[in-house]
Amino acid sequence: MQHAVGSPLPPPHEQGRGPHVGWASAAHHPGAPQGPAPVPPPPPGYPGTGAGAVPPSGPMPPAAPVPPSAPVPPPHAQPPAPRHAPAPPPPETTGHLPLPPGGLVGVPPASAPAPDPAATTLAVLLIGPAGAGKTSVAKYWADHRRVPTAHISLDDVREWVRSGFADPQSGWNDHSEAQYRLARRTCGFAARNFLANGISCILDDAVFPDRPVVGLGGWKRHVGPGLLPVVLLPGLDIVLERNAERSGNRRLTDEEVARIHGRMAGWYGSGLPIIDNSQLDVPGTARLLDEVLVRALASPPSW
Repeated sequence: MQHAVGSPLPPPHEQGRGPHVGWASAAHHPGAPQGPAPVPPPPPGYPGTGAGAVPPSGPMPPAAPVPPSAPVPPPHAQPPAPRHAPAPPPPETTGHLPLPPGGLVGVPPASAPAPDPAATTLAVLLIGPAGAGKTSVAKYWADHRRVPTAHISLDDVREWVRSGFADPQSGWNDHSEAQYRLARRTCGFAARNFLANGISCILDDAVFPDRPVVGLGGWKRHVGPGLLPVVLLPGLDIVLERNAERSGNRRLTDEEVARIHGRMAGWYGSGLPIIDNSQLDVPGTARLLDEVLVRALASPPSW
């Protein structure tokens, strides 16, 4: 059927959907001729409708006004769709496991019963000269724990620096001192993160008693006052023999080993537990370390 005047009307709006793109009312069509609006047919039942009806005489009452349809906004005037933050990944997604923030390890309260060191999350600092067996004992002790335990070696972290590595064998200077401090701080960060996630740590370092600020003081700042320091100090002949079996930049001269061993003797009388492992193998030293830690947990050393 053709309309008498005007352009075709847009299709009716569907429930829940906006106007179809590309349709506009006749009033907004630039080429639509203007004329009288068509008169709608009378409603059913009105007098004069139906088969054989005779039109009534006299003027017909005016038809009910038709409410105008709402104007259709142009597409560019529609407000942009709201932007939402991306939904968080599902819990089973790999790489999105939340980790507790690492914090300083504290000293257990004196009223608490002494825990079993073989099944307790704790942090141990193994001190000793070069050739004392710190790394070997620390690895064995960590391997045979009943709870997750990490071994963090200061020398391993220090040697992460490849180009520009400051080797103390070439001469102790500010550059090598700075790299030692950086390695200690990195080890401390790692230990705190492991401990915060329920993983024990054992660290090894040649800490000198005559440098408390750089040595134990630095470890206390990096890890916390709950760190348990233990000294491995075998005899000088044993240290010289073990050092001779080393290779690379970790092997020191006999004079340097003797000088370090002499400085380490200052730990006697410091109050820290000392293990003379001259006649002990690695498993025997690890068992003695557990015994020392039992006493240290029951009565933490003052340092």
